Amino acid sequence: RLIDEHDTRLWRVLQHYVEQARAAADFSTVKVIGVDETSRRRGHNYVTVFADLDAEQTRVLFVTEGKDAGTVGAFKKDLEAHGGKDGQIEEACLDMSAAFIRGLKDEFPEVPLTFDNFHLMQLLGNAVDQVRREEQRTHPELKGTRYVWLKNDWNRTEKQARLFDELRASRLATVRATHLRSVFQDAFAFEDVADAEPFLKHWYFWATHSRMAPMIKAAKTIKEHWAGVLRWFTSRISNGAVEAINGP
Repeated sequence: RLIDEHDTRLWRVLQHYVEQARAAADFSTVKVIGVDETSRRRGHNYVTVFADLDAEQTRVLFVTEGKDAGTVGAFKKDLEAHGGKDGQIEEACLDMSAAFIRGLKDEFPEVPLTFDNFHLMQLLGNAVDQVRREEQRTHPELKGTRYVWLKNDWNRTEKQARLFDELRASRLATVRATHLRSVFQDAFAFEDVADAEPFLKHWYFWATHSRMAPMIKAAKTIKEHWAGVLRWFTSRISNGAVEAINGP
């Protein structure tokens, strides 16, 4: 409306330059990739995004429909079509999607996988919230306090911080679950895996003996993906930039 032009023509122009840029893209130096899915529209319509995490500014390499293992094979073909080789990939970052894990192990079997710490914290946050929802049946003071527990100390509102301080001294399971989540997050302050692994093993024992089913389940999920969790202390990569690209 502003420029008095049909949208179909504008889309043709955009398509032309996107295809031109894609044809000239050189992936011969790509070494570190991030893989993440995002919803294309409301419902269950997904696309998977592959990004170069080693570039000065994270760049999208490839986008394809779906979020299954086959998306990795499609990326590999596109990588080779733009001057890349599967043997040049040294690191990959992803969430704990079984499909992505299978696809990467099939197509890039020598590449170590790092499980994105944002998704690890999200897993534990969901477990904390499940503990809270179960406990609020007998403790109505927990109703409507979801974000009090999911936020960190530095980003709670003043009201949330007051409520957190009021309840943190209680014997509520939600308080203990939140503390478990916070202690796990502290592991990422360690400089190397030699220090981090004993800390995480102690945390795992604590979590699995917490008598809180959601936290036990989350801890066991982390243990099942142990090598990829520990890989972060070597690779230091995350999908934060890819998440930003996938955001609204």
